[in-house]
Amino acid sequence: MTDGEWEIISRRLPLPAWLWGRGGRPEAHCRRVVVDAIRYIVDNGAKWRALPVDFPPFSTVYKIFLRWVRAEAVDELHDWLRDQIRVKDGRKREPSAAIIDSQSVRAAETVARTSRGFDMAKKTDGRKRHIAVDTLGLLLVVIATVASVQDRDGARPLLLRLRQLHHHIILVWADGGYAGKLVTWAKDRLALTLEIVRRTDDAKGFVVLPRRWVVERSLSWICRRRRCVRDYERLPEHHEAMVKWSMIILMGRRLAR
Repeated sequence: MTDGEWEIISRRLPLPAWLWGRGGRPEAHCRRVVVDAIRYIVDNGAKWRALPVDFPPFSTVYKIFLRWVRAEAVDELHDWLRDQIRVKDGRKREPSAAIIDSQSVRAAETVARTSRGFDMAKKTDGRKRHIAVDTLGLLLVVIATVASVQDRDGARPLLLRLRQLHHHIILVWADGGYAGKLVTWAKDRLALTLEIVRRTDDAKGFVVLPRRWVVERSLSWICRRRRCVRDYERLPEHHEAMVKWSMIILMGRRLAR
């Protein structure tokens, strides 16, 4: 990280227990180096055990990674950075509209058979990440499921989570894969208007569709980090954390410019 990025990110990292008088010893490693180590894993797609010796021991970095995930510190950092970008762009902190989509990624041998599936449409054996983004393309919610889950089925827990976290959202755009009963369910159950953006019948080849291109760009942003190109995580929630770290890197760099 640059000094500017660290100045921004360090404000929202959880304080160690000993500073709160809850016991424990002072941390042996610099927090900035630990965050750089996590970012190295996310950006380069390396194994935890392959962490270069310039960083703290991989076991220490991995334990801190797990601790922050379980304490929802990663969520808090990610959401705070997103709010800062929205305000800087002249938007309100809470969005009123969102776009949803999904992406199937191949799973490595470290992913258990019980948490992976086969996406017949994409011919992909692995997991599927379902995401919701705001109109700037910034991540709002991500849920990882087996790849065999249909988009409409995966959208239900996604929209439920979206409604729980963002009460001001009233409109959601989606592609034709979400059409059908999901539109009525979202309206009756969540008071959300799910608008389907379709291709025109005379469209040929690649066509940029209104609103849908925003979430497609967000998926490409996530895939800039090699750890997110494939799924190497044993647990779905760890893959979700990797996706959030991918966006944390992007947003931190953007705010530090």
